[in-house]
Amino acid sequence: MLLRYFYDEKLAHASYLVGCQRTGEAIVIEPSRDITPYLQTAKAEGLKIVAATETHIHADFVSGARQLAEEHQVKLYLSDEGDENWKYLYLDSVSHQLLKDGDQFTIGNLVFGVMHTPGHTPESISFLLTDRGGQADKPMGIFTGDFVFVGDVGRPDLLEKAAGVHGTADIGARQMFHSLNRFKQLPDYMQVWPSHGAGSACGKALGAVPSTTVGYEKLFNWALQYTEEEAFVQALLQGQPEPPKYFAVMKQVNKTGPNLFEQLATPVSIASAADLQALINQGEQIIDTRTTQAFAQGHAEGTINIPYNKSFVSWAGWIVDYNRPLYLLADAGTIPAILRDLRSIGIDNVAGYMDLAVLAQSPDLLTETYQTALPREVADVIASGEVTLIDVRNQGEWEEGHIPGAQHIMLGTLASRLDEIATDKPIVVQCRSGARSAIAASILQANGIKNVTNLTGGYLAWEKEGLILV
Repeated sequence: MLLRYFYDEKLAHASYLVGCQRTGEAIVIEPSRDITPYLQTAKAEGLKIVAATETHIHADFVSGARQLAEEHQVKLYLSDEGDENWKYLYLDSVSHQLLKDGDQFTIGNLVFGVMHTPGHTPESISFLLTDRGGQADKPMGIFTGDFVFVGDVGRPDLLEKAAGVHGTADIGARQMFHSLNRFKQLPDYMQVWPSHGAGSACGKALGAVPSTTVGYEKLFNWALQYTEEEAFVQALLQGQPEPPKYFAVMKQVNKTGPNLFEQLATPVSIASAADLQALINQGEQIIDTRTTQAFAQGHAEGTINIPYNKSFVSWAGWIVDYNRPLYLLADAGTIPAILRDLRSIGIDNVAGYMDLAVLAQSPDLLTETYQTALPREVADVIASGEVTLIDVRNQGEWEEGHIPGAQHIMLGTLASRLDEIATDKPIVVQCRSGARSAIAASILQANGIKNVTNLTGGYLAWEKEGLILV
């Protein structure tokens, strides 16, 4: 048997290629939308990908299952658990088998047993892997998807918080309690291969180690220490991070079937300042991917700054309007990678881009700036109420401590809550270190709130200087 691990750091998403070397067949588990790495690895190992599967309808990335099925004629093994709201709607044109609790399927000499593990979502299943090629008659490990992570378990509140379906969080938490009781009955030696690691919004305390064992999680996973349902439900629902807005979009995309790559348009190059100005005048959605420092020193009015770094995908999912064309200001050499990242969360409508080299030759466009200030430089005007201080950190960070007089508006919700901000005095924006608040400054300016200052170093710098905190 061959097992290969793939990890997308930007999405904290883990996927797997599992192959039977005796028959030369392989399956991809939890495929990301970019299927190239799986194809390349399979070829290098002398394997043919004949199947793909996923544990549930994902909400945090676009699945590559349909692409594999349509482009490479692999067979899909997908959950048939849950009610009619949790069924795949694109399967008529692809080879597939629907799975329920207790079912099995084989890839060569590998046997995958299906275990229904609802809680994160009603249709969630896990796969128990037995390697019959080595004469084993018991499973060696379990692919848990978003059920059990290293040190954590899947959150049950995404449907309620991201899609507004009330009452589902409590139901999911209770389902999770009973699913975990089944998990506890598994042998301690079994390996656990989850679909996410640290940084994922699918849980609240995920570990950064790629795998674990059933026995280790029984000992040290906080969620497996509870024996009383009510206490577990309360603990699981408490302190979950805000789910990105795009989660609701992803759930629908993966349910109905994402667009195939050949259906996506190629973005056009914006060759002149006049063309970019015309897009700005039309109110088009334009993301500037330069560093926060470069953007602060000069940017085109109406553009929003999301620097192209490890956090780019997450904030794009929060901020970009999926229903409108998107234009990018980026280094031309990074466009393929940026497109891959945006498409990984379903932002397919990238209409055009301007190379930063062209932008640099258009100084007449880069006329807008915003100020930065150290905590000591603005502490007095914040204390006196002469400015409005906006804290754009997450709810959990806010509850742990904040600057007196601050107004809390989490960055991902800022654009929809502008009417809550008093604009009759200057605005200071603040986060933990100054990175998220820089994005916030660009959102405010793009929406007509121009007198904005970003707090350099954010909450950490304020705390380090010994200034008053709540």
